[in-house]
This record gives sequence, structure tokens and C-alpha cells, in this order.
Amino acid sequence: MSQHERSTEETWPFTEAEIASYLHETPDFFERHPALLLHMSMPHAAGSAAVSLVERQVSMLRQRNAELKRQLRELVSIAEDNDALVTNIIRLGVSLIRAPDTDTRLARLKSSLRKDLSAEHAALVLFEPGAEPAASPSGFALRIDRDHAALEPFSAFLRTARPRCGPLTTDQRKLVFRVSVESAALVPLGAGARLGFLVIGSKDPDYFNPAKRTDYLGRLGDLVAAAIESGQPDSDGHRET
Repeated sequence: MSQHERSTEETWPFTEAEIASYLHETPDFFERHPALLLHMSMPHAAGSAAVSLVERQVSMLRQRNAELKRQLRELVSIAEDNDALVTNIIRLGVSLIRAPDTDTRLARLKSSLRKDLSAEHAALVLFEPGAEPAASPSGFALRIDRDHAALEPFSAFLRTARPRCGPLTTDQRKLVFRVSVESAALVPLGAGARLGFLVIGSKDPDYFNPAKRTDYLGRLGDLVAAAIESGQPDSDGHRET
């Protein structure tokens, strides 16, 4: 506490904090006592010259206005990005629905992830009872038994079966990618990741940071799961088309 503040509190019945609180709760005080404004001034931030309270308020309002404009630009940019993302996911859904078979669906999924969703790297892990880790010729799809030891690095993710963003461990990366990625999104396919999961990787360590929203990833997972299930045999042994 400064010497001025101590002397003020010793001579006044109210503390500066109480006065500040009163003025905050009574914003029309100076409207009822306008003459007080003529005697009030404060040092200018850039020097010793004094400026009026009104000038200081105008300066603060300008700063606040600039900050609000910046926030608005960020919100507009996010809204535009989200709109483009939803459009691309819908386009992917239409493409998958029109695919005549599972292989074509997977090929279109791989192409769309890279072209429309800007995925630098992507891998699709599909659960198949009794299957040893075996990648498709394109290297995109990997079929593996869900209980295979190679999936142990993904055990925490599979227990929660919720979209997750962040860096991959060395063992996780070795299973799904032949290249180095700095961040990735893990997307479960179906409830409890019953069909498998999708991995989308980026060389940018902040592209899939843990704070990133994952709701759109959940919708993407639902879409891919539905497309995969539509190509699996039904209870009569026939494949849906």
C-alpha cells in the first residue's frame, strides 16, 4: 500500500476499495455530479501529461472495441471453417453411399480424407476376428483381431471409445503409419469402436492438439462406420448394397 493510500484511509471514513465498489455499483454517479469531472485527471500512459477522465474512457473504449473486433473476426473465421468442414463431410457421405462395394468405399474415403479434409496421412484399422495385422495393398486399411497384442498401445483409447487428439506414441505410430507424424486424431468406428478406428495424422504438432474440438470427428466416425457396415454380410449371409 502506498503512502498516499495509507494517509487517505486514515483521514477518510471509507477505503478506496469501498469507494471503487460504490462507483462501480452506481454508474450514474457522475451524471448527478458532473462538476466533479472538471477536477479529475490522470497521467497519460505515454508520458506525464494529464488527460481528462472522458479522454481516458474514450481511449479505453477504443481499445475494447478493437479487441471485440478481433474476437469477432476469429469467430467468423471459425464459423467459415466449420461450414466448409460440414460441407466436405456431407460430400464424403454422399460419395460413400453411392459406392458399389466396400473396396470402392474405402478408396473414396482415403481420397476424400486427403483432398477434402486436408489429412496429410490416414489409416483405417478394421477389426476382424482371428486376423493378424495385415495392411491392404494401398497401405490405408489394416485388418487385425481386436484382442491382438499389437493393439495394446491403443488400449486406453479403445476403453473410452471416444475421439481423441494429440501425439502418437512410437508403438502407436509403428502400427498405423510408415512415416513420422507429430499429432493425430483417433476416431472410433461404431459404438464402443466395435468396427475399428480411423487415425488421421499431421506433421504439424498443433494441428490435432488435445484441446481441439472432437464433435465433428465423432460425426465422421459415425458416417464411416455406417458405410462399412452397409458392405458387410447381413444375418442371411448377403452383403448390403
